[in-house]
Amino acid sequence: MDLKLSDKTALVSGSTGGIGFAIAQSLAQEDATVIINGRSEARVNQAIDHIKAATPNVKLSGIALDLSTREGAEQLFAQVPSVDILVNNLGMYEPKAFSDIADEDWLNIFEANVLSGIRLSRRYLPTMLERNWGRIIFISSESGVQIPVEMIHYGMTKTAQLAIARGLAEMTVGTGVTVNSVLPGPTRSEGVEEFVEKMAADRGVDTTQVEKEFFESVRPSSLIKRFATSEEVAALVTYVSSPLSSATNGAALRVDGGVVRSIL
Repeated sequence: MDLKLSDKTALVSGSTGGIGFAIAQSLAQEDATVIINGRSEARVNQAIDHIKAATPNVKLSGIALDLSTREGAEQLFAQVPSVDILVNNLGMYEPKAFSDIADEDWLNIFEANVLSGIRLSRRYLPTMLERNWGRIIFISSESGVQIPVEMIHYGMTKTAQLAIARGLAEMTVGTGVTVNSVLPGPTRSEGVEEFVEKMAADRGVDTTQVEKEFFESVRPSSLIKRFATSEEVAALVTYVSSPLSSATNGAALRVDGGVVRSIL
């Protein structure tokens, strides 16, 4: 299927690893021009090299800035005045007991997970509306619907993303611009992979056993009973980025392996 992305430029925030990297790679493989972002020049270059090694003729550039800060966003806008596709993927998570989450923790995670997407959308949405075409996608989480008790502050930011995306979608009425959220469930991203491997090593078992126990006790409602891959999440995001998805707007799209039991 031709997703008709060859004339589109996409910015994926936080795309040097994990789900963000998989999204950037998938968009590039569909012939979009993709801007890779991370805080480190080395990580950005490594991501570009990795994608080019798999698909040599892709159209990639990189920008090493911390987009969780206002200063980083302003530097980005000076270099990248407009994009066709914005994927607000940048984020952080931190398991922590509610009583131990200090004010600074709440503010830091809100700025990284929520304000970063607000700043980028505030800049790029108006030009999309002027051109009558664009895509903004927030990478939220099933944790925005089922708040995890072990990281309530993270769940709060993912719920906030859903509200922002829906509100922005209301601004696109009658245009060729769409704003949607994608909600991954438990995904074998870079950080999760490291966590599972460490837990398996500490217990002297293999990672298959750790994964099995996770879905028995922590996410028992999962229908697929395994971690999704970053590529599975990226496939949905890439479709939603495409002109073919023009009838999908203001939606919260789940790629959670059936963890959320609600049908709405």
